[in-house]
Amino acid sequence: MSYQVIARKYRPQRFEEVVGQEHVVRALANAVKQNRIAHAYIFCGPRGTGKTTLARIFAKCLNCADGPRVDFQDDDPRCREIAEGRSLDVLEIDGASNNGVEQVRELRETVRFAPANSRFKIYIIDEVHMLTAAAFNALLKTLEEPPAHVKFLFATTDPEKVLPTILSRCQRFDLRRIPTRLIAERLEAIAEKEGVRIDRGAALAVARASEGCLRDAQSVLDQLISFCGEHIHEEDVLAMLGLASRDQIIRLADSVLRGDRGGVLRQLDALEIEGKEPGRILSELLNHLHRLLLFQLREGDTEGMDLTESEEEALARQSKLVSYEALLRMTETLVQSESKARTAVSPACGGGSGPAPGLRAARRDPARGGAPGAPEASGRANSSFPIRAPRAKRARPSGSQAGGRRECAGEKVSLSFSSR
Repeated sequence: MSYQVIARKYRPQRFEEVVGQEHVVRALANAVKQNRIAHAYIFCGPRGTGKTTLARIFAKCLNCADGPRVDFQDDDPRCREIAEGRSLDVLEIDGASNNGVEQVRELRETVRFAPANSRFKIYIIDEVHMLTAAAFNALLKTLEEPPAHVKFLFATTDPEKVLPTILSRCQRFDLRRIPTRLIAERLEAIAEKEGVRIDRGAALAVARASEGCLRDAQSVLDQLISFCGEHIHEEDVLAMLGLASRDQIIRLADSVLRGDRGGVLRQLDALEIEGKEPGRILSELLNHLHRLLLFQLREGDTEGMDLTESEEEALARQSKLVSYEALLRMTETLVQSESKARTAVSPACGGGSGPAPGLRAARRDPARGGAPGAPEASGRANSSFPIRAPRAKRARPSGSQAGGRRECAGEKVSLSFSSR
């Protein structure tokens, strides 16, 4: 048998295996149990959060042998057909390549035929937002009043592009990004089944890099197993992905909050020598400062913030170094720096973009909400760009000189003319 990647091998096959989408799982399971099954559903959310997976599992619940039921048998032949993509009554359509009126017209012709050997004929349309406006309009009547044996399951990463007339005819479920802790636990469980040891720090690093996308995290784990072998260390993850460790980001934030410009530059130099990307460093620093803002607003309540014990201690210590107003100004400055870094020829020094300019926002008088102990900023001394001093005005010549000379922009320009 050919090798199967981890993301496909460990794809959830039942509702209880889905990670981080309890609100959607509960609604769909109750709909099946109470026999309140709508004719159209749309799953919205970022990539890799389980939209198509939930659609397939829901299709299994509807078309299983003794269904509709949530607790279907694993060896049910109809469920196995759906999992393997060979069911005649569950049709998966790619919206990007079947986005025209002609394809929708063909679909309208096929919905009239009864299912081959199942209870329902189910159409799963992935990336449905790629359909043209004309195709959406051609689908309206069929979507509003489909035959009793037809169910539509849509999936999209961009619901804003779906026509409101389509959304109003569907039950909408918004999937959220999966928390870092749940992704790390899932990676550890997969690694154990694969006979590989993965450190807790390494699993957390992969989970943070995936930004809430479980499929991305599983793909990285697949790559790490090839890279590291039977034991994955945090240092291997940081080296392969070009990430900075949490301790490095916390120390960098300490230097920024204390107004230690030299310390910031030294740490940035060290990270650059290690091959870390300046843009990613800035992004991770912004994420840390955003958590610090939330920590201050919530007065130390960390419930739901998905933090480790060391991160909670760091936030508690750093919240005493700076006021909320100064921290907000600092974050705004770094957001502007991140925007400049994206368009800079050299991200490391693109127009003053990077963590160092964020010091300017914190270097204020403590009485005005700046960082305690930080020196007071004066005027434009800390500006990212040099300010050229205005030229002193020269004395205007008088008499005959005024007729033969004219000063323009600080330079003498001679004008010759004859007086009559």
